[in-house]
Amino acid sequence: MPGNLSVTDLKADIASGAVDTVILAFADAQGRLVGKRVAGRFFAEEVLGHGAEACNYLLSVDVDMNTVDGYPMASWETGYGDMVLSPDLSTLRRIPWLPATALVMADLQWENGDRVVQSPRDILDRQRARLADRGLTAYAGTELEFIVFDDSFRDAWAKGYTGLQPATDYNVDYNILASTRMEPLLRDIRNGMEGAGLYCEGVKGECNFGQQEIAFRFAEAQETADQHAIYKNGAKEIADTHGKSLTFMAKFNEREGNSCHIHLSVRGDGGEAVMAGDGDHGFSPFMEHWIAGILATLREFTLLLAPNINSYKRFAKGSFAPTGIAWGIDNRTCALRVVGHGGSLRVENRVPGGDVNPYLAIAAIIAGGLHGVENELPLPDPLAGNAYAAGVDHLPTTLREAAQLFSESSVARAAFGDDMVEHYLNQARIEVEAYDAAVTDWERVRGFERL
Repeated sequence: MPGNLSVTDLKADIASGAVDTVILAFADAQGRLVGKRVAGRFFAEEVLGHGAEACNYLLSVDVDMNTVDGYPMASWETGYGDMVLSPDLSTLRRIPWLPATALVMADLQWENGDRVVQSPRDILDRQRARLADRGLTAYAGTELEFIVFDDSFRDAWAKGYTGLQPATDYNVDYNILASTRMEPLLRDIRNGMEGAGLYCEGVKGECNFGQQEIAFRFAEAQETADQHAIYKNGAKEIADTHGKSLTFMAKFNEREGNSCHIHLSVRGDGGEAVMAGDGDHGFSPFMEHWIAGILATLREFTLLLAPNINSYKRFAKGSFAPTGIAWGIDNRTCALRVVGHGGSLRVENRVPGGDVNPYLAIAAIIAGGLHGVENELPLPDPLAGNAYAAGVDHLPTTLREAAQLFSESSVARAAFGDDMVEHYLNQARIEVEAYDAAVTDWERVRGFERL
């Protein structure tokens, strides 16, 4: 892609002044890009070969960047030391919406060279390695939805995110006319991402007011997760330059939420499709076990697919967000929707919302699939009707329930390790405690005068 850079290209751009800033970044536990802006010459002379340091609390804070208790990897007792940000030079790219700027994703290590096992990128990398041991590679695509507002981010903050003006006044699903009002912003996002090395497919309106989805071509799983994080951050930066704001939160209001359907397929070392076969529905035995494993682990892995309090507001009947644990052929009421044929055969996981951490979600899908393959789990029959009305097991309905299921999951501990499991359980506990302590606008409206 034209936005990708080799080290030679980057050094030449730094020498000519075409690049004077390099962002060294990684996705934190919430999936946000964090890191450093480094002067171009310093990056070429020092960071390129040695990496850079950042405080280890970056994986152990809440959404407000508050230090919180319960994380063995980072605390006041251990002194909040450094992690090493080691640049993955295969991810070097231009960031065309920021002047003279390039970006590179980083892997996280301790000073002794050990990997930081709580890092989302490392968590996904270990699941990729499990596939690689079988001669397999996962390819994924993430379909992020967002809602655009005519208010700027700073104005929205000042209003407490109430009384915002959505960029359209009605349902704009597939609507060309109403979406044209947003086209200057949407075009800049699409072209900006192309310039950053992402393969943009297009954009379509969605059901909520001001809601859109920009789709990008599938790629190898880690590349997709990196691109997801870069796109999500960049879309907000570009919106800010237009004096607008946008949100990826799973459920902004009582209308349709923002989804992030994840499509995933698996191929062999030679690029051959291993999901297609001669079985029912054109499936291979691998595909049957893969789907069965994802279904079997879906409740206990929901924490990694729906990581926030707000995530669970999205799971509503008749909303195109799933509630029941079922799979179907091109059935949008199911948690797992199978689409494509032959080489394009894949599973769409419809559980994640726009607030998902892509590394953790893709890792969970791979771990679930491998659980099915390793144990040769049988595939139940597909659901042909309305999964909302079917008598199937349901997804957890709260973050508290999802955390409990994750805590009790022997499959999760075997796949991810106790350190990872306890880290993200603590993150969930912190969020639940903060939510339980909050007094909401809903409570004030119901109780200020009338109770």
